[in-house]
Amino acid sequence: MIVWKAGLLATCYTPAQFPPARFREIALVGRSNVGKSTLVNKLLGQRLAHVSNTPGKTRSINFFSVTCASEKVAFLLVDLPGYGFAKRGKNEQQEWKMLVEAYLLRRESLDLVLQLVDFRHGLLDNDRIFQQWARGNDIPVQVVFTKADKIARGKHREYLERYLSRSVFTRTVPHITGATSGLGVEELKLFLTAFSSQNASGQAAEA
Repeated sequence: MIVWKAGLLATCYTPAQFPPARFREIALVGRSNVGKSTLVNKLLGQRLAHVSNTPGKTRSINFFSVTCASEKVAFLLVDLPGYGFAKRGKNEQQEWKMLVEAYLLRRESLDLVLQLVDFRHGLLDNDRIFQQWARGNDIPVQVVFTKADKIARGKHREYLERYLSRSVFTRTVPHITGATSGLGVEELKLFLTAFSSQNASGQAAEA
């Protein structure tokens, strides 16, 4: 079992509030109702990310410090506001775009973006729009499916093969997780720990 020690480092509503880029960073992004905060809390082993019943409520970028003493790894897990929430006003949508793009396009310490996708539905239009944008801007993406514990295990391979039959921009084969039951969480932690260890020298990961 991979043991992380984690804490909330900063909550930022503007780029000026971003903490100094001293550690490598892995960001999470996904639709507003994809279960991102629940997965973050499961990964961190404590309730640090606020879980809301109202999709699209989170408007800040939250930086969490992570250390794994056994692997001598330290990095930041960065929780980005969810996209694709239709009820956002135009001003809110523009603010979201400016904040998230300022981070994704200018943050030199960003190594990888975990794009969370609901396993029950696969990549929807907004997910594919983000994929195209990320690929066009040379941003490395790893797809992570969520809420897979709501689908019978025996059907997981069928669902995965169906989704992969269409073009998917991802660094490796997508991870399959279910935060409620803990499905795939340890495997994802192992992947993130190993990835951060490989990039500890400060070299950005390749897409």
